[in-house]
Amino acid sequence: MAKAPLILIAAGGTGGHMFPAQALAEALLARGWRVKLSTDARGARYAGGFPDAVRIDTVSAATFARGGLAEKIKVPFKLAFGVLGAAFGMVLDRPKAVVGFGGYPSIPALSAAWLLRVPRMIHEQNGVLGRVNQIFARRVNKLAFGTWPTEGAEGLDAEFTGNPVRAAVLDRAGAGYIAPGDYPMDLLVIGGSQGARILSDVVPEAISALPHDLKRNLTVAHQAREEDMERVVAAYEAGGVKAEIAPFFPDIPRRLSECQLVISRAGASSVADISVIGRPSVLVPYAAAAANHQAANARMLGGVDAAVVFPESQFTAPALTETLYSILTNPQAAARMAQAALGAGRADATEALTVLVEALARKERP
Repeated sequence: MAKAPLILIAAGGTGGHMFPAQALAEALLARGWRVKLSTDARGARYAGGFPDAVRIDTVSAATFARGGLAEKIKVPFKLAFGVLGAAFGMVLDRPKAVVGFGGYPSIPALSAAWLLRVPRMIHEQNGVLGRVNQIFARRVNKLAFGTWPTEGAEGLDAEFTGNPVRAAVLDRAGAGYIAPGDYPMDLLVIGGSQGARILSDVVPEAISALPHDLKRNLTVAHQAREEDMERVVAAYEAGGVKAEIAPFFPDIPRRLSECQLVISRAGASSVADISVIGRPSVLVPYAAAAANHQAANARMLGGVDAAVVFPESQFTAPALTETLYSILTNPQAAARMAQAALGAGRADATEALTVLVEALARKERP
């Protein structure tokens, strides 16, 4: 029996790259494609969530960003070896298309696809093209963007597909929003998988400074680092604020759908979750992110008045208190923010991305 046609996915070893790659792999398998994942040894450790049907090819890859001089000297040779290995694999089992999601481990597969003229595309999750995706942006047949607008997209054959989100988020896509009022309200504070120190520094003080009549209705769920837990708990208690503090909340989609407002970093996946569910937000982009990409991510919601965006340098307790008060005492404005967030998101991101990949593989127009 003939093998099903193959799509090769190339991705680096971070969740930001691997999650949308996994979502695409699952969708392609459901449509009858074979799927391989090309990554390096580090990336393979993050691939545990991929379906068993996805074969994982480990290639040689390296980055100039890590290691000493001796390691940096080895980088070109490791990459060349990885490209040769990827090319050999494609000659033996030629894919119909190669899809890169960024990160240095995607270099060998995308380079081999370019050399062998295999149809190829890139999905960029953030609002700025990553270093590797910048290299290949004009060497691929198509680009898909998870955040819009995306810096560096000018003059390229690009489409906004959105960033695929987890099934638990899709289950609550467009969940009805209860605007703020004189009744119990929930605030969600998230800053990545282990919280963000600046949020722990500023948010408890800002909420504690709200008027009593407003503060008494609030319950805060705050994701904080383990080392910050004690002082965050003490700050909320001193301010008379009901709060649940933990290093990790496993049920973020539920909490997002039930909250009146979310305070968050501006990682691509967080922005996607907030927009797909549709909630007002205060976003604090991580200033040290590569190419300041979190600030670019935040523009997707800030640009349509769905979020208030604070640069870290301006994120102070008094400024946040004023912003929280203005949102939580104006239900019509909060509802407009929620609707604007929903309008900026794409719950169909996985489907849109899959359609583009299949069209490329079949050389059809979607």
